[in-house]
Amino acid sequence: MTRALTLNPSDDVAIALEQLEPGVTVAGLGLTAVEPVPAGHKIARHAIAPGQVVRRYGQVIGEAITDIAAGAHVHTHNLAMSHARASPEVGTDARAPATLSGATFEGFLRPDGGIGTRNYIGVLTSVNCSASVARRIADAFPVAALPAGVDGVVAFTHQGGCGGSSLSTDTVVLQRTLAGYARHPNFTAILMVGLGCEANQIPDWLAREGLQPGPRLRTLTIQEAGGTSRAIEAGIDLVRGMVTEAATALRQTVSAAGLTVGLQCGGSDGWSGVTANPALGAAVDILVAHGGRAILSETPEIWGAEHLLLRRSTSPQVAEQLLARLAWWRGYADRHGMELNNNPSPGNLSGGLTTILEKSLGAVAKSGTSALNAVIGYAQPVTASGLTFMDSPGYDPCSATGQIASGANLLAFTTGRGSVFGAKPAPSIKLASNAHVAAWMDEDMDIDTSPILDGVSVHGMGEIIFARMLAVASGSPSKSEALGIGDNEFEPWQVGGYL
Repeated sequence: MTRALTLNPSDDVAIALEQLEPGVTVAGLGLTAVEPVPAGHKIARHAIAPGQVVRRYGQVIGEAITDIAAGAHVHTHNLAMSHARASPEVGTDARAPATLSGATFEGFLRPDGGIGTRNYIGVLTSVNCSASVARRIADAFPVAALPAGVDGVVAFTHQGGCGGSSLSTDTVVLQRTLAGYARHPNFTAILMVGLGCEANQIPDWLAREGLQPGPRLRTLTIQEAGGTSRAIEAGIDLVRGMVTEAATALRQTVSAAGLTVGLQCGGSDGWSGVTANPALGAAVDILVAHGGRAILSETPEIWGAEHLLLRRSTSPQVAEQLLARLAWWRGYADRHGMELNNNPSPGNLSGGLTTILEKSLGAVAKSGTSALNAVIGYAQPVTASGLTFMDSPGYDPCSATGQIASGANLLAFTTGRGSVFGAKPAPSIKLASNAHVAAWMDEDMDIDTSPILDGVSVHGMGEIIFARMLAVASGSPSKSEALGIGDNEFEPWQVGGYL
């Protein structure tokens, strides 16, 4: 007999643990498959009539659009988006985990009190026009030639900074993102490179963001330097001094409360919400119990699961802020002629996810069970303890860029299809949802969470993930770092065009 997993007694579907062929008996369901059901996809536990809502995780994931027989494959051909909404019951699940202590890592304690997990020098750009100069400056400092303890000199380039008002929405978001990177504790120092005539004038936005040039933040404009070559030469000279300073920074033992972890998922599949995401959620609960912080993002990917976060909101104000962001995204999708249910990608669909409701329920699981203490805009600084929600698109590089700007000094990234994401200056830990991807893409995957399907507890896997967080935060390279990934994933949100 082949196997399938029922996640909640009220579910209308089970998840195939292996490929189900027509006529095979499905252990534990008391039925036979009536058609092929790929591993990770859904099989109907009983007959479902058209118009009936369908549940997984005990939650609505869609609505049947045709008769579905017991033992049938449930997917896009017979299941569609449902607009039934669960009651939010604000605050009913808001609780703080029991306090834990003693977990530590080896981090960099910065003069302003920030705690870094890496020791980079960043070359930021105010405008696309300065991108090539910034990259030439960074390229002059290959990692192999840097002193021990200096992780790299990295250029962060983008497509914006001019061609519009200095106070346009996109420019303000860009300025906030750059300011977040300029303050980030994973940098010893920052060089900001501009052209000189751009809308995004460096002195103006630095003043608005409360930043002052100094030893840790230097500025350079190409026009004032006398052109490309002279600007590159001047930049190299400035960075050379920064490298010397960075080499004196030493790791020291700090509390796990110094970790701020950005939570990401990409290339999700039918197992993501069963293994990797709940396991990451368990690790987040441990982190929060130790006083650490976590950032959940990707607003379009909580659509349909927002009631779970509203139940965990610590105040009506937090709940209202979250609902306001969801309402904005509803209007955004309408303005751009998009459907929020378009969010599941072709890879998500192939992996067994059918609707945004199903994807969102799995995505929210990676935030654990602790209270939601704050909702912030894209790239705004995280100031609350525990779990914060940061508004962002569902596009992984853009969302991760915002989380880093908000203060994430580590990323945890779940995947079922196989992501190869990395994002300097924050190391990214990849969590595979299934054994196939963990083995096939072993050079990219840090942890295989599939043993949950064979009896390892979700909490036990969460402890493994938390231990890896501490090790990577202490300097152990993640798989993406070992591959040198992360120089090209800086993607500030340009408001328009994608979910």
